[in-house]
Amino acid sequence: MDNQLYDFGMVGLGVMGRNLLLNVADHGFKAIGFDKDPQKTSSFETAATAGTTVKGVNTLEEMVHQLSTPRRIMILVPAGKPVDDVIESLLPLIDKGDIIIDGGNTYYTDTLRRYQYLQPKGIQFIGIGVSGGEEGARTGPSMMPGGDKTAWEHLRPILESIAAKVNGDPCVDYMGKGAAGHFVKMVHNGIEYAIMQLICEVYDLLHRGGGLNNDELHKIFASWNEAELKSYLIEITADIFRQKDDIGNGFLVDSILDKAGSKGTGKWTSQIAMDMGVAIPTIDMAVTMRNLSALKQEREKAEHLYGSRSFSQAPFASEVNSLTTDTRKALYTAIILSYVQGMAMLYTASQELEMEIPLHNAVKVWRGGCIIRSTLLETFYSAYKHNPQTSNLLLDETIASLVKDNIGSLRKVAALAATNGFPAGGLMNALTYFDAYSTGRLPLNLLQAQRDYFGAHTYERIDKTGKFHTQWV
Repeated sequence: MDNQLYDFGMVGLGVMGRNLLLNVADHGFKAIGFDKDPQKTSSFETAATAGTTVKGVNTLEEMVHQLSTPRRIMILVPAGKPVDDVIESLLPLIDKGDIIIDGGNTYYTDTLRRYQYLQPKGIQFIGIGVSGGEEGARTGPSMMPGGDKTAWEHLRPILESIAAKVNGDPCVDYMGKGAAGHFVKMVHNGIEYAIMQLICEVYDLLHRGGGLNNDELHKIFASWNEAELKSYLIEITADIFRQKDDIGNGFLVDSILDKAGSKGTGKWTSQIAMDMGVAIPTIDMAVTMRNLSALKQEREKAEHLYGSRSFSQAPFASEVNSLTTDTRKALYTAIILSYVQGMAMLYTASQELEMEIPLHNAVKVWRGGCIIRSTLLETFYSAYKHNPQTSNLLLDETIASLVKDNIGSLRKVAALAATNGFPAGGLMNALTYFDAYSTGRLPLNLLQAQRDYFGAHTYERIDKTGKFHTQWV
């Protein structure tokens, strides 16, 4: 057996596990990976950069015995029972003080359960949300570790070295206690859902409504990516519009079926927000639109029944310049409001679930390497540095100024979509969130009266403290 001691171990050498481990090796750490499949361990070694120290093994015993202590072992296998199975297989082989890391797409309550299970055994546990996909894993992801803080300090030199960098700052930092890392990653994915949906709605208005072709859309989105909307999702959208179809004719985007897939993380965000009593309507609508997109045959029947809105002429073609300006401002505002909703959810989780999430760390690590990276995150980072306990970013004066400057365009575009039958629920729900949050008195006084009328649920008054009930006429 090799007497070499390795710095970092990986269980699972699929694409993500292999790429992350190669990244570790590229930064001067000795990396060892386990996989049952000899072909994967062999291809891992073959893919390593010359001069790095890597090894692939096909038993957990080989890997564990060749790791320096405290052992740092990351698991990257499918979420759920496979993670528990790996943990149980590792326990007889490792010692107190060793560190197990779950880097998969794990539901946060599973992470919390594992953390609580391993803590009495003296095993340190960290759940890390990893964003950036296969390429990010290899060249620099955004990482969101949460759990045992002592374990984070042991992992910190490696994770900071392999993370994406923004202005020299690594896009990784401690996210908080327990399952905070996977919770932050889940909310990241919810925000991702919302922004993607908003971009799709703006595309629909410009394409079907304004009559713009793919070349024109490419130029518009590319120009947007040079200004305040600069972000990864705007950048790749611009690229998508110029991709020719390598199987059929024309542009590829026009040949793609309008049924959106999902891995469930957006749904998790919505479900948990409901449980926590946090309003995230733009994220909720993004999940709903994916569900509606799956009803392709029903939607086609309904279109035939109610009349097609596939316009023979683009209804906004004569005012496409103003439409382009307004959709840019509307998209910018709605994206701000999507981040606002996600961060409000993290604030509540930090308090109610006792995760103690440093909110500035979340936006800091999202600035590079992840799917929702955007120049806007610098503004949010500054807001949290100024006031770390901000419960809602709409209360920050700088962000309030940005919203006030652009909210008129969001109103105009949402109204235009509603009047002309464009499904733009993301834009509309972003606007509703803003209007409700910035309204001092909502009409839910009537709702409270209704609840008391039919169910004696009581109500509160504006002029007296306490709970009241009325025998309604």
